[in-house]
Amino acid sequence: MDLIATSTFGLEAVVGRELKALGYAEQRTEDGRIGFRGDATAIARTNLRLRSADRVLVRLGEFEARDFGVLFDRTKALPWSDWLTPDATFPVRGKSVRSQLHSVPDCQAIVKKAIVEHLKQFTRTTWFPENGPEFAVEVALLKDRATLTIDTTGPGLHKRGYRKLVGAAPIKETLAAGLLQLSHWNRDRPLLDPFCGSGTIAIEAALLGRNIAPGLDRTFPAERWPLVPQRVWDEARAEARDLALPPLSEPLLGSDIDSSAIELARRHAAQAGVEADVRFEKGDVRQLRTHRKYGCLVTNPPYGERLGDADEIGPLYDEMARAFRRLDTWSLYVLTAYSEFERHMGRKADRRRKLYNGRIECAYYQFPGPRPPWQPPPQRPREE
Repeated sequence: MDLIATSTFGLEAVVGRELKALGYAEQRTEDGRIGFRGDATAIARTNLRLRSADRVLVRLGEFEARDFGVLFDRTKALPWSDWLTPDATFPVRGKSVRSQLHSVPDCQAIVKKAIVEHLKQFTRTTWFPENGPEFAVEVALLKDRATLTIDTTGPGLHKRGYRKLVGAAPIKETLAAGLLQLSHWNRDRPLLDPFCGSGTIAIEAALLGRNIAPGLDRTFPAERWPLVPQRVWDEARAEARDLALPPLSEPLLGSDIDSSAIELARRHAAQAGVEADVRFEKGDVRQLRTHRKYGCLVTNPPYGERLGDADEIGPLYDEMARAFRRLDTWSLYVLTAYSEFERHMGRKADRRRKLYNGRIECAYYQFPGPRPPWQPPPQRPREE
């Protein structure tokens, strides 16, 4: 079947690498979408294990549609009865960009009617109670090309389940995982986030370092679909658990000036099952110190869009730059919407990538440090 993993703009390559690592190398990449081929098992495995994708969709069909008649006929001809149960709940969402069919409510209504007419024809039923499993349908029109999909995921994949409460201006778990994978951090290197907030970057690093599948503790609408039987989900979860790695050799570090955020971060780490792999402490970036010679700093500092007074941002970035200069052998990775960041740092980033934190356009500034000399990672003492 044709599947689509969606992502925030700028993380398509990261999601593509994740899919390839899972064995799905045949891909087609567009803005915010990575198409790939897979079976029912792929639906379970990708929902459970993708870290930076937003959701996984089944592509039912794709065709040119410049009038409502074509949209109705081509939609009706798709194999809805192969997927939807007689009691299926099938809400229809829609979007239209640079297309002649620009009325989204009309497109939604036509697609809904076409699905109903198809089901009447193939199930010999005239009444659909819609009180069963959910098959959320989307009609997406881009430049007069319609794509019809069914959402396998439900609430976005950033809903890991460990973050019951959030602090101010939280970063999504999927974006945090993307930042880490772009940094090429690995479990044998120290990691530091001096603006950790509620702890998302450090927690996602611990999950990544231990290869814990981010979707293990949640459910998905496709678990109730006949074409993706429970056996498939059980096997995919067992596979993911078998691949999990032991605790990290030393804890990852997060600090923040807000003591309430630190308390929240600790609660989130415990909920995620990685409290032994991270350490959160109250601290000001001006006092940033570490005894480790090499490591990765990955952070999402305030940038005046949603937090703090914009007049205070400049002095904060001056302090940040002074602190970061003390980490001259570390690799630095900073996501911010503050356009003057490089000026405060006093140097240009080696690489920049445009990313979106929610709807805020940001740049991900990357300053890879020198390669550390190889040495065996420290071992934790065995427990008696």
